Amino acid sequence: MTSARYDAPMSVRSLGLSDDLHSYLLQSTLRDHPALHALREETAHMAEGRMQISAEQGQLMQLLVELTGARKIIEVGTFTGYSSTAMALAMPPDGRIVCCDVSEKFTNVARRAWTSAGVDGKIDLRIGPAVATMDKLLAGGEAGTYDMAFIDADKANYEAYYERALQLLRVGGLILVDNVLWSGRVIDPKIVDEDTKAIRILNGKIQKDARVTQAMLPIGDGLTLARKRA
Repeated sequence: MTSARYDAPMSVRSLGLSDDLHSYLLQSTLRDHPALHALREETAHMAEGRMQISAEQGQLMQLLVELTGARKIIEVGTFTGYSSTAMALAMPPDGRIVCCDVSEKFTNVARRAWTSAGVDGKIDLRIGPAVATMDKLLAGGEAGTYDMAFIDADKANYEAYYERALQLLRVGGLILVDNVLWSGRVIDPKIVDEDTKAIRILNGKIQKDARVTQAMLPIGDGLTLARKRA
């Protein structure tokens, strides 16, 4: 029996699809904004480019923004700006996304994308540890005022981000948690690094969390949707 092989975590396309089927999926569904297309091309040439979400996930997130009527979103982990650009394009003119990241290098790319897409006025970029940013928002009276949260940052802090996102969200608000399948690492008991353990812990917690209604989708590198019930 051959041992399981796990590539580096990947979000730029959905798990388990052949190249031909993935191409068909994109051809059949993607309505590609020029700024998003250009950003995918630019990010693909970076050593860290595999951290970007897939085009199909970006389009799903746009649909979720429209379905929820989201006007206020917090994003934990912005990278080069694909997810925030996609969501901002789907928001109304008065929409606002608080983007949390620690990297000036990557968010400088995001800034160009936001400007290119004409959504820079909807973005409030906060450079610094996201836990501190979220705590500051809560201390400032913003609990229960956000419509959506997207979590796609360092995995060790996923549970901390999730708990703060729940506090920031209104009842009926939606949390999106990325990389929950972790390129298959979550099912391999031999893999016990801190990131993988943190994802397993949060996956188990959300599955049992009576505060939310949840579903895990095999899109990108795995995406959990959790709707705040109370």
